[in-house]
Amino acid sequence: MILTEILENLDVRRLVQEHLELCDYKVCGYWDEQDKYYEIITLPPILKTELVSSSIGFTNKKRFLKLKFVFTVSNVDAIDKPSHNAQRIGELLLVYDENLGFVDENWLLDINSPFLDIKVSHT
Repeated sequence: MILTEILENLDVRRLVQEHLELCDYKVCGYWDEQDKYYEIITLPPILKTELVSSSIGFTNKKRFLKLKFVFTVSNVDAIDKPSHNAQRIGELLLVYDENLGFVDENWLLDINSPFLDIKVSHT
């Protein structure tokens, strides 16, 4: 089965939604690109998710599926006046084994986004 057929039969939006719900829209123990540590980053509950890339990998006898998502939030200029501009707040790479068992996640977040609720460790 080729990747296109696999993805056509796979509900990737459900996979990412389930993942967000399981982590309660929180990323715990996040290190940014400057090696700054964030204890908890809470994502807004209303996100637009978009699958931007997918791949199948092989290691020895194991196969895995990588799904990369981008998260955006619509800017709001005022109450009842939503803007058509969407702000990109982050990316998520999900890795599943060939049986669609969760293997790993990798987050890349825009920590300067006003839509993220960030808790920095005080240690």
